[in-house]
Amino acid sequence: MQRLFALLILFTLFGFKPVANNKISADKIKDALAFCKENNMDTSIAIMVDMSIHSGKNRLFVYNFKQGAIIIEGLCAHGVGGGSTPTRPVFSNKEGSYCTSLGKYKVKGRAYSNWGINIHYKMYGLEETNSNAFKRIVVLHSYSPVPNHEIYPQTLFGQSAGCPVLSDVTMRKIDALLKTKKKPVLLWIYS
Repeated sequence: MQRLFALLILFTLFGFKPVANNKISADKIKDALAFCKENNMDTSIAIMVDMSIHSGKNRLFVYNFKQGAIIIEGLCAHGVGGGSTPTRPVFSNKEGSYCTSLGKYKVKGRAYSNWGINIHYKMYGLEETNSNAFKRIVVLHSYSPVPNHEIYPQTLFGQSAGCPVLSDVTMRKIDALLKTKKKPVLLWIYS
């Protein structure tokens, strides 16, 4: 009951509003929940990043499994390395590539960041495509120049060296949620 009350306060304070889910496929949602259950991760939310969406549009979504809805969405930059362009990310798991890595991550461990709201979350790659994430210091963080609203046809290119980089407002909302979690949260980057 206390947890439900805390979530209601978060929803009120930070403006969380469930929105229609026409941005994540039902199969992805089902796979994400199954993965969370199989790997002893939090089963209330998942952070989904669809890199096939233009970087000037919202492509990061926090999905609430219990509500069956997206509760947070925002812009997310992709890495500049490997020949990535403003509209076409190139993906790599290689150290020094400055590329975004596709795959499922465990998000756990809040720490100080030099960027944005000065908070980041450690990301641990759980697949061959992102197994070097921790070594590469790929973390979830914000960067103040990232806008709070869609900027299409403009892009966010040049804002990331491989990390999922968010606006300060989006990061504050996600931080408020992640701080309440006892288990690691799934962050899934796909294209």
